Amino acid sequence: MTAPLRIGPYAIERLLGVGSFATVWLGYDPALDAHVAIKVLAENWSHDLRVRERFRDEARLLRRLEHERLVRVHAVGELPDGRPYAVLAWADGGSLRDRLASAEIPAPAALRLLGEICAGVAVLHRHGVVHRDLTPGNILFRCAGPDDPDAERVLIADLGLAKALAAASGLTARAGTPGYMAPEQDDPGAVVDTRTDVYGLGRLGIRLLGADPPGAPPTEPDPPGQAPGPPGYAARADPTRHTARADPPGHAPEIRLRADVPPAVAAVLARATAHHPADRYPDAAALHVALTRASGTTERPVSGTTGRPVALTGASGPVGMAAASGPVRQRPAPRRRGRRSYRLRMAGAAVVAVAAVGAVGAEPGGAGSARPVGGTYTTGPLTVVLPAGWSATGATWAGQYGADGEPEPALVMSPQPRRWAADPRLPGAFVGLSASTAARATPAGFLAERTHGDCTPAPARATRQAGVEWTVVAYRCDRGRPRIVESAALHPGRPALVYVQIAPPADSGPAFVDSLLAGVRLR
Repeated sequence: MTAPLRIGPYAIERLLGVGSFATVWLGYDPALDAHVAIKVLAENWSHDLRVRERFRDEARLLRRLEHERLVRVHAVGELPDGRPYAVLAWADGGSLRDRLASAEIPAPAALRLLGEICAGVAVLHRHGVVHRDLTPGNILFRCAGPDDPDAERVLIADLGLAKALAAASGLTARAGTPGYMAPEQDDPGAVVDTRTDVYGLGRLGIRLLGADPPGAPPTEPDPPGQAPGPPGYAARADPTRHTARADPPGHAPEIRLRADVPPAVAAVLARATAHHPADRYPDAAALHVALTRASGTTERPVSGTTGRPVALTGASGPVGMAAASGPVRQRPAPRRRGRRSYRLRMAGAAVVAVAAVGAVGAEPGGAGSARPVGGTYTTGPLTVVLPAGWSATGATWAGQYGADGEPEPALVMSPQPRRWAADPRLPGAFVGLSASTAARATPAGFLAERTHGDCTPAPARATRQAGVEWTVVAYRCDRGRPRIVESAALHPGRPALVYVQIAPPADSGPAFVDSLLAGVRLR
């Protein structure tokens, strides 16, 4: 992906993220002397009038609501090729998905954070809007301001799936993220209302407070057609966790929370994630009230207007620190960039937002903390042998989700992984593994979806490297990167597709590509 030099009056510095429908670039606004996030509709969706209108609707909706807990829109525009873009203020604290990928959040801080998320969604509900895609990737953080540089604010992002309540029912396309999506979102004829978001908030609560080991998927919802229990939930505790289920037993999934979470919270989350909407809380505000009571705090639920500073820290230290299931154990604080204690501040003054696109992470060109040069690099089930002088960084494959609703694994490797997406002079490669893609496409079929309009393809070839059968298509391009190689294969031991996009060095040939593919090792 070649970075544009400018979008409208904004100078583009680097890629922030790539999602299913759009790309987000970090730009500089000379008039405001500030960085901005510029969200651009993906080229492969520009021909779809419904998607174009949904993209514009998001900007209009945010502009109309203009609330401190939501993403703020500075401007909208259109590229020379007709694709719309929206300019939003930039959040510098990243997403909840990024933080949970590093470590669990201590339970007291996670409870406060969940309350803040509920308060943000309650703003939408008061204006008759359903978000419909509440996931960790759509919860963002922003430094509260120069008066309190250690405090952060929480905001709700990426309303691309949001609809006014009057138009929310009868959607023909499946909208939402597996693992966080309410059961009724799979039924085109079902009514989607505020209780749909309550389900998503409950799933977020389970992810934040669950007793499962870090990185485990959240508990799955009831299977379709399974009758849930009646309203009214009873929590019970054992020495290592708090649980709750609907009564009678067996009709709803057990909610297993960490031992330092108040027992009544499990019952609240069980009701929030009930299979039938009628058995849930009516909206985010009601869920927030129930959580506040269950947690045994005296904090007044946030009304969405003003609030007091709240520390996003717990017994084990600041957010980002690992916390085991059950009692929180003290661990050394991680190394931080600059001075950051990750305190959470309730919204009161202006909140600056960023555009998060579905799942912000790596598509070809994601970036993160680069690893040492040389040797091998491993992230999840992926291990790669690094070419001489290259380093790598782990990421997730934006827009790709497994059956558990979690982003699927990926990595980027290059001499400079942080710059690879934006600098066409740099060689590099993106490697991703996807079970969901293997379920719908063969390697050749997947590559047929990933053509490059400004490039000329060579005939597809097959190569067997390290026991894996690869399909490879090489492109020569008139603009941007001179050469791009697309390759895909099936995992030899599991139902998953591995995809490698390569921008090879200028002086290399097919042998370099084959050598790189031979160094992709799959577990």
